[in-house]
Amino acid sequence: MNNNRRRSFRPRSQKNNFRRRNGSITSNNTNNFNGNIGFSRNGSMNNIHNVEKTMQKFQQLAKDAQSNGDPVLAQNYLQHADHYLRRLNDLADRKENLSEKNKSETENSSNTKPDSTTI
Repeated sequence: MNNNRRRSFRPRSQKNNFRRRNGSITSNNTNNFNGNIGFSRNGSMNNIHNVEKTMQKFQQLAKDAQSNGDPVLAQNYLQHADHYLRRLNDLADRKENLSEKNKSETENSSNTKPDSTTI
């Protein structure tokens, strides 16, 4: 065994080469530890189609578990599906509210006439 042999990898410096998702390197900010303030995921569960597909997956898993005779696992999968159903409804409500807001803003902007007396 040759202990004097040079390693084939270089260790990384922790401060300089570590990249966070949000692009900031500030680690001494203590305000980020108040619950979920400033916490963001990659957005995969903000897409309504991903949420619907995941909900359907858990519903199918629950059916399979029920047919295999495991009611506990089926209930677990149904609870997961219920969570994603609530998430789906929340996203649909947000989308509806956003479209109503945009619609009212465009109606308000088209109804207002520019005042030609003030310059």
